[in-house]
Amino acid sequence: MQGRNEEMSDEDEAIFARIEAYWDGRSADFSAHRHQELSGPNASAWLGVLREHLPQKKHLRILDIGTGSGFFAILLAGEGHAVTGIDMSAEMLHEARAASLAFGRRAAFQKMNAQKLAFSSERFDAIVTRNLTWTLPDVMQSYREWHRVLKKGGVLLNFDSDYGEQTFSKSGSQASVHAGVQEEQLTTCNAIKGSLRISMHRRPAWDTFFLESLGFRTKIDSDIAPRVYHDAALAYDDLPLFALYAQK
Repeated sequence: MQGRNEEMSDEDEAIFARIEAYWDGRSADFSAHRHQELSGPNASAWLGVLREHLPQKKHLRILDIGTGSGFFAILLAGEGHAVTGIDMSAEMLHEARAASLAFGRRAAFQKMNAQKLAFSSERFDAIVTRNLTWTLPDVMQSYREWHRVLKKGGVLLNFDSDYGEQTFSKSGSQASVHAGVQEEQLTTCNAIKGSLRISMHRRPAWDTFFLESLGFRTKIDSDIAPRVYHDAALAYDDLPLFALYAQK
């Protein structure tokens, strides 16, 4: 995998392989929901939040980490920004490229490890990421790398939930964004989550403490779900969706 640390332990290698396989298996179902978001009211709602916190320049260089099927990359490319989306799942990146063509947006997509970025230092004006950090084996190393590739004054916009104490289970609602997830996949997801150090921390308090230790200035919105989830046909989980805004 591009960007993977060659000194990674066998245990870490196994965790990464398991995570990659899980998201490969989820790619088609996940992409269908992101397509629905891009075509509905959630898209403009998310753009409103992003515009509030991105640097006020017309042409930004933005890195979308854990791009999945390209939701943020496609939205922000439509604003005229130069966007690169990275993900460790080849199948997700296949979906992202297809979606970019379908929506007529130009964005670059690369297979890369969020913990070891193949970019020069101080390259990006902004980093955006959604529902990624809860899945990472080493969030501290990720945050160090993200700090490294941001320009001075650049911003990190991290949207996530505190899933550490949550047990994922099958939803009975067909409107649920997780309705298509199979029991075997849920079992795998719970097992992966339970093996990650980030699951032991309460968030976003832990994130702000660590980011500030790196020199970021941080601001938290404890739950932006009411601001960005407007599509009645898409039902998300009940956990707060926090927004962590950090400036280098």
